[in-house]
Amino acid sequence: MKTEIYDLLGLARRAGKIAAGDTAVEACLKKRKGALLIIAGDAPGSLKKYQQWAADLGIAVLNTGEKRTLGEALGLSPRAVVLVMDEGFSRLILKRGVEAGHTMGC
Repeated sequence: MKTEIYDLLGLARRAGKIAAGDTAVEACLKKRKGALLIIAGDAPGSLKKYQQWAADLGIAVLNTGEKRTLGEALGLSPRAVVLVMDEGFSRLILKRGVEAGHTMGC
């Protein structure tokens, strides 16, 4: 199931519907934009930093994978955080994440 999440992330990136990395994600959150925040499981500092911020904005959070794997799914270097901007992609990714038993919050 995890592969489906990464495939969807790759599609979302090619469609221009994500922000990846601290700088891009922070800029979007400051503008109160985003539908789903994905945080790598091996980035506890990012989880602490972004989880409450996302909750305050009503953005769902999915804690899954590793920084290296998230980056590879996007065709980028390792990324600790990825913000999905599109509601459709976020619903699909959340559905696959819940089915696979990943940690979710809001």
